[in-house]
Amino acid sequence: MKKVLSVLLIGLCACTFQTKHRGYVMPDDLESKLAGIKTTAQLQDEIGDPQVKTMYGDEVWIYYGADENMRGPLPVTYDNKVVLLAWVNNGKVTKTQILHDDDLKDIKMARGETDIPAAIELNAIEELFNNIGRFSPAGLGQ
Repeated sequence: MKKVLSVLLIGLCACTFQTKHRGYVMPDDLESKLAGIKTTAQLQDEIGDPQVKTMYGDEVWIYYGADENMRGPLPVTYDNKVVLLAWVNNGKVTKTQILHDDDLKDIKMARGETDIPAAIELNAIEELFNNIGRFSPAGLGQ
């Protein structure tokens, strides 16, 4: 009976619920705050620096925030996803768009790994011996 109770207790401990916020914590009145923002300096003061800026085409600042839900052995889920897109031109915010859960497509990640062309596959022993002599001793400042 004690063994069964201990197994159930361990199983119960594995079923904890935890929510972590990932990315930006967007204010509740995001739309009203964005209405008064005209420059990138105002945007940085209200929201902060963007996570990503586009490199090609129109300059777009991207902000993302979501809640990560962990429920013991079940897969991790995300909800309350918000993406803020701000089009920027010469220090001025020309357009903003807010995307919520319903606006975002559900993308499934492929299982497995992508092969790297010409990659060298080493086992653990080969990796260990391959690294001998590559690192300088601590404190030498090299």
